[in-house]
Amino acid sequence: MPVIEITDLDDPRLVDYAHVTDVALKKARGSEHGVYIAESALVLERALRAGHRPRSVLALGNTADEARALVGDDVPVFVGPGDLLAELTGYILHRGVIAAMNRPALPDADTLLAGARRIVILENVSDPTNVGAIFRSAGAIGADAILVTPRCSDPFYRRAIRVSMGTVLQVPWTRVGDWADTRALLSRHGFHVAALALRADAVSLRDFDGRDHEKLALLLGAEGEGLTEDALAASDSVVQIPMKHGIDSLNVAAASAVAMWALSA
Repeated sequence: MPVIEITDLDDPRLVDYAHVTDVALKKARGSEHGVYIAESALVLERALRAGHRPRSVLALGNTADEARALVGDDVPVFVGPGDLLAELTGYILHRGVIAAMNRPALPDADTLLAGARRIVILENVSDPTNVGAIFRSAGAIGADAILVTPRCSDPFYRRAIRVSMGTVLQVPWTRVGDWADTRALLSRHGFHVAALALRADAVSLRDFDGRDHEKLALLLGAEGEGLTEDALAASDSVVQIPMKHGIDSLNVAAASAVAMWALSA
């Protein structure tokens, strides 16, 4: 299939890129589980390595060959000048390449946890920037899987993927349901749940030894609201990072990196 020069922004083949929100992409026609946008050749390469299938690629003229080399001859690659592509998408393609990718089916939670030793649970973390940053830390420091609650921002949102540098496509994750079912799931797989929260009875992270637990789940909550009472009730331990200079806490993404490193084994 030849590289396709864009001449008409109303071309129906470009609908995945035409000022479409992440929410709308989740319901994209012709997809089984929805669509997400991968920005940059690096993220596209990581998506392909994870087995995700591209629907098409949008590239600046001078990056078309790179895009074609990544996706092969069967995937349409649309090209055009930067100002035209910005008019189509609503943003500047700083990284030269974006791709509309078919979302994969999320894995079964029991299958995901089989063999896992260190996992992260995100409860109601609504900012996709924080979600992406947490995934990047998990990928770098070494979490085996991430569970996200129903009200947590979608890790496949464009900003989350961009901030994570594509690690949301590498670190296995899935959604879980209510806390009764989630606690049963974690107990079934032998996880000790350590909640990161500001409570008077919390143990200092310096004193909590992750090596005491063969399987450990780090539970993180939303900025401001923190963890819900149901989440805390489902936890086995509550830990906090000791602070100085009158500061009570870190941003959840920064806190996740500190805690993951401290509890790695």
